[in-house]
Amino acid sequence: NLEQIKSGIWGVCVGDALGLPVQFKSRSYLKQKPVSDMIGYGTFNMPPGSWSDDGSLTLCIAESLTRGYNLDDIANNFKKWYQTGFLTPSGKAYDIGGSTDSSVKRLLNGSSPLQSGDFNIEANGNGSLMRTLPLAFYFHFKKIDEQNKYKIIKEVSAITHGHPLSVISCYIYIDIALLVIEGFGIEESFDKVISNKSKYYSLLNSKEQAYFENIFSKDIKNFSEAMIKSSGFVIDSLEASIWCLLNSGSYKDAVIKAVNLGDDTDTIAAIAGGIAGVHYGFDKIPQNWIQVIAKGKEINEICENLAKSI
Repeated sequence: NLEQIKSGIWGVCVGDALGLPVQFKSRSYLKQKPVSDMIGYGTFNMPPGSWSDDGSLTLCIAESLTRGYNLDDIANNFKKWYQTGFLTPSGKAYDIGGSTDSSVKRLLNGSSPLQSGDFNIEANGNGSLMRTLPLAFYFHFKKIDEQNKYKIIKEVSAITHGHPLSVISCYIYIDIALLVIEGFGIEESFDKVISNKSKYYSLLNSKEQAYFENIFSKDIKNFSEAMIKSSGFVIDSLEASIWCLLNSGSYKDAVIKAVNLGDDTDTIAAIAGGIAGVHYGFDKIPQNWIQVIAKGKEINEICENLAKSI
C-alpha cells in the first residue's frame, strides 16, 4: 500500500507545483507559451517545486489519517496550516481560496468542523475536491462500507465546502480513485462510476443533478478542448481533470494537459495528478520533477506513516 499512497500523494503535490507558476493565466496565453516542464516563480514568485494549498491540505488530511479518522483532528491540522504554515513549502500558508479562508476562520473562532463550511450554492469552489484523495486510501485499506464512506466524504468536504455540488464531486472523484487503486484502468473506472449514476443522483435535487449532466449523460472523453472549462468552480474542475485523465497516456501527459488548459492550473493538475499518480505509479512521475519538489522528505514520511497505520 505504500507504493500506491506515495504515487497518489506525490501525484497531487507534483501537479500542484507544475501548475502554480501559471495559475490564472488564460488558455490563449498558454497556447503561446505552453508549460512543458517544471518551472518556478511566476504567479506567486515561488521557487520550482513549490506546492500550494492543494498539496498542503492533502498532506494535512493524510497526516491526520495516520491516527485514524477524526474530523476534529483534520480540522486542527487545517488550523495549524492556516496559522503556522504547517505542511507548507515555505512555512507560510498562501494561495488560500475564499471559502477555505472564511471556513478556517470560523474554526479558529470556535466553530465545530460540522458547521464551519460554506453551504451556499455560490460557495462551490474546488477547495474540498483538491484535497480529498487521501480518504480513498483510508477507505480502501480499512474496507470502509458505503454508508460510512459517504458520511466521511461529506464531513471532510463540509469543513470548508458543505454544498451538495462539492460533496458529490468529491464522492465521484473518490469512487474513480478507489477503482484505480483496485487496479482498474482510468477509462474503465470512470465508466463504472457513471454507470452507477442513480447512487449520486439520489443525493441531489433536480437542479443540482443538472450540473453533473456532462459527466453522466455525455461522452466527456470526446469533448473538444473548447468545451472544457478550467475554472475554480468545482464542477468545471472535476470535468477538466477527468477529461485530462481520459485523454492522456502517462502521468506527465495528464498534468501537462491540465496545466495548459489555463485558469486554475495548479488545482486541476493536482486533481488529475492524484489519480494519474496512482494509475501510472510513482516511478512514472518524472524523476527530475520529484527531485525539485519542496520538503520531499516530509512528504515521504507522511506517506510511510499512513501506509503503516492503515
